[in-house]
Amino acid sequence: MKRPFVYKMRVRFRDTDLQGHVYFGNYFVFCDEALGAYMRAVGVPWQDMVRAGTDMFYVNASCDYLGSARFEEDVHIETRISRFGASSFTSSFVIRNDRDETLAKASVTSVCVDPNSREKVTVPGSLRNAVAAFEDGPADG
Repeated sequence: MKRPFVYKMRVRFRDTDLQGHVYFGNYFVFCDEALGAYMRAVGVPWQDMVRAGTDMFYVNASCDYLGSARFEEDVHIETRISRFGASSFTSSFVIRNDRDETLAKASVTSVCVDPNSREKVTVPGSLRNAVAAFEDGPADG
C-alpha cells in the first residue's frame, strides 16, 4: 500500500481556547480542510462533483481525543476515504503533531445528494475509481 495522504496545517490562534490548546470542535474543521485537499489530490474536487450533479452532506462525525495541539504547532492530518456505501462514504483521519504523537482519530460520514432536490444519490463512480487508483485498491464496501 502506498504512503497515506497527509495534509499539513499550522494551528492558528483562533483555533485555540482559553486553556491554550485546540478547541475540540476545531478538529472537525481540520478534517474538513484535509478532506477537501484529499479530494483534490485524487482528482475529484468537491466543486467538480457538484458541477457533475452530486453534492454531499456530512451526516455523522466522531472523534477520539488523545492529545492536544497548541497555537503555532503544525499538525499532520492523515486522510483517506475508508468506506463506501451505496450513497455514502466515510472519511478517516489521524491527526499527529511534529513529534508523531497521535492527537486525535476522527471519522466523518458523508451522504451524496442531488444539489437541487437534496435527495440521496449514488456515490459517483468517478470518486470511487479515483480513490481506488489513489489508494492502490478499493476501499471496503
